[in-house]
Amino acid sequence: MNNRVLSLPFLVACAAAGIASQASAASFTGKVTLPDGRPAFGAMLSVFNADHTRKQTVYTAADGTYAIVTPYSGSLALRARLANYDDASTSVDAAADAVGQADLQLKAFADAQAASDALSASAHNAVLAWGRAGDRHDFVSQCNYCHQMGNATTRAPRSHEAWMATITKMEGYLAMVTKSEKIRIASVFEKGFDGQPVKATHDYGATAELARAKVEEWQVGDGFSFIHDMDVASDGKFYGTDEGHDKLWVLDPATAKVEGLDLPPSGLPRGGLFSGMHLAIGVFTGSHGPHSMAQTSDGRIWITNALSSTLMSFDPATKQFKTYAVPGDAMYPHTVRVDKDDIVWFTIVASNQMGRFDPKTGQMTVMRLPSNGFFRWISDMLFPTLMRISSWFPDKVLLLNFSHHRFLGYTVMAFPYGIDVNPKDGSIWYAKLYANRIGRIDPKTMAVTEYETPMSGPRRPRFDADGIFWIPSFDEGGLMRFDPATGKFDAYTVPGVAPGEYETPYALNVYRPTGDIWMAANNSDRVIRFTPATRTFQSYPSPTRVTVLRDFSFTKDGRVCTSQSNLPAYAIEGGVPSYLCIDPAGGERDRAALAAAASGG
Repeated sequence: MNNRVLSLPFLVACAAAGIASQASAASFTGKVTLPDGRPAFGAMLSVFNADHTRKQTVYTAADGTYAIVTPYSGSLALRARLANYDDASTSVDAAADAVGQADLQLKAFADAQAASDALSASAHNAVLAWGRAGDRHDFVSQCNYCHQMGNATTRAPRSHEAWMATITKMEGYLAMVTKSEKIRIASVFEKGFDGQPVKATHDYGATAELARAKVEEWQVGDGFSFIHDMDVASDGKFYGTDEGHDKLWVLDPATAKVEGLDLPPSGLPRGGLFSGMHLAIGVFTGSHGPHSMAQTSDGRIWITNALSSTLMSFDPATKQFKTYAVPGDAMYPHTVRVDKDDIVWFTIVASNQMGRFDPKTGQMTVMRLPSNGFFRWISDMLFPTLMRISSWFPDKVLLLNFSHHRFLGYTVMAFPYGIDVNPKDGSIWYAKLYANRIGRIDPKTMAVTEYETPMSGPRRPRFDADGIFWIPSFDEGGLMRFDPATGKFDAYTVPGVAPGEYETPYALNVYRPTGDIWMAANNSDRVIRFTPATRTFQSYPSPTRVTVLRDFSFTKDGRVCTSQSNLPAYAIEGGVPSYLCIDPAGGERDRAALAAAASGG
């Protein structure tokens, strides 16, 4: 169903049913204004539950008004937030089934430093003075992918020597820069992240469409959790892979109950096959490194374990795990998808391979993908061996002393990353992050065809219902459309929130009933929706700062869900990661229900 054409009576009925099902709900209406008294359009009005582990958020209309129905009661905090203004907050002791009135007025920032501190990472990165365009490009590619660069934690002033040490530590996470780039990048950081206030005016694009939406967040894990992906399973529960702690975090959104399930031991040291790298103590406590998930028709959830190079199944009914070794020199199984025959396919990034597993027969096949050049071929042949030798010396990162990336950069790797299944013919498609290619695998013959992408850094793509391949360009802040029938690409630049600021689209998914593309915009604390029919972008500002999102999944009622995945998690506002869902029409339903209740309807 297209949620943009729902009738008002339908919305009222749905919302009223929702209120009736929340026996202890506290709801609020009111108005948010600017410091001069004018209405605040597109402001976020958030209601936190009593222990601040959950919050729900709506966006104000053009007249500054809002309405929100929550499942909370007790001592609640309300907060209004809008770019370029300081927050306004209040506390309310809310009785069950009460509808409260709360008007909030945003404030001017106390000083330039406070205004600077509230800006997203995109503003702080925009002031970095790059002497070489290539250095800027490599900074985007190599310094932004596992955390938000330019947040309060990462932009602290440091000396050149301290920045060199920080970049060395990032090399332990497989950031790949040349020796000369490392020196130049450290110099840019030293001069750019100097602690002085940054000035920028951000525009997230307040619209009537934004005012229809509602966001809900549930905290999961702890301040050291690295929850990589979250998936909505067929039972309606949310499952998230904690790559650092070897846990599966399960949330029942109906009850808000969170359960942490430990993966079985791997028999490997901390860090698994990557124990020779410098993995953050406190964050990486396990050896499997669960990464991505997909579910087969029998209900089992299939997990790629990046650090132990294994595939794992989880049965939600019995809560039992089963581990399957990936043969050969496979290193870092990454994104996993399931085809119509329940065959499990997954990329293997560090050894440039593709995995195929048939759960019915137990047959595992690993195929090598084209190397795309001599130096990438050297990496394909030697990297797994060097990594295993390096693991004999934990945390020493000896691999760096032998790697040719020190002279040639990250282009020595292909990095098959995202993957999806074409719904039209069942073919398997992947994106090579560092080779700037997408590829097709014929599932019967295993023949491979590759295409160069017009924008660099293709990351985690998806198909729409018509068999069009949508690909985020992380390195160039873009979105690509590829038609397999014609071999033609179209490319779109993702708009920034201010002139001169760039975006880092990490992953996307297509909500097939409407055809809308939902995409992570990890540099500016927002989610972006692209509508192909009108070629327009709609921003959804995140209620939580330092928003780094991974894969997207959809609930049966059309909510768009993902996981907060900044590394480290304690840099996220609130200090703990969360699951996040956007309901594109949830705010409108709340308005309709409360309006009907007020009129006695």
